[in-house]
Amino acid sequence: MNTTIHKANSRGQANFGWLQSRHTFSFGNYYDPERMSFGVLRVLNDDIVAPGAGFGTHPHQNMEIVSIPLHGDLKHKDSTGRTEVIEQGDVQVMSAGTGIEHSEMNANSDKEVRFLQIWIVPNQENVAPRYQQITLNPLEHKNSFGQILSPNADDAGVWIHQNAWFYLGEFFEAKKIEHRLHSEKNGLYIFIIEGKVIVEGKELDKRDGMGIWDVEKVVMEVGSESKVLLMEVPMTK
Repeated sequence: MNTTIHKANSRGQANFGWLQSRHTFSFGNYYDPERMSFGVLRVLNDDIVAPGAGFGTHPHQNMEIVSIPLHGDLKHKDSTGRTEVIEQGDVQVMSAGTGIEHSEMNANSDKEVRFLQIWIVPNQENVAPRYQQITLNPLEHKNSFGQILSPNADDAGVWIHQNAWFYLGEFFEAKKIEHRLHSEKNGLYIFIIEGKVIVEGKELDKRDGMGIWDVEKVVMEVGSESKVLLMEVPMTK
């Protein structure tokens, strides 16, 4: 078993006034050669966007981009002509493929929006750009981990061009959970949105992250009042 821990206060930071962002991995002006990615998990940004502000139109190519609002609403508009509002409880994925331009704005003028922006390196390049958005059933994530992303269009959650699986759990009571990985080629990145989790004797608090690989299963002790995101991803492309 190999592990790496990224404490919340060790993340990169950007503050542009309208945007406050914490970067688990190197991004923008934050560069750490020891923190470029976790396998194909390339970006994990924890963003807060001021009311009425946002990211203007910009391009992406050959990347799977996942957005998970934690508070507030995010307005999406892209070069395919699609305009959507992503709300708390939704998950959005965009396969950039051959190229797509989009903007992401706070949909509200009276409250901030907080969301996780996650980039996954795909296992296929130059695919046709695509967009998918779902609303999660909170009962499927109550006191257990429910699947929100996979490589399979017919599975629960959204799907992407990569052998990755994401799970989201919201715990109102302490529980011991075992996660068995789908492949020996995969690792598991655990991100604590709220609360506390103990993994292999290591205590993780709010916004801490821990990566584990070269292991068949991971056992976690999840504290009450905790919200946790599991990201199982290939360790090589």
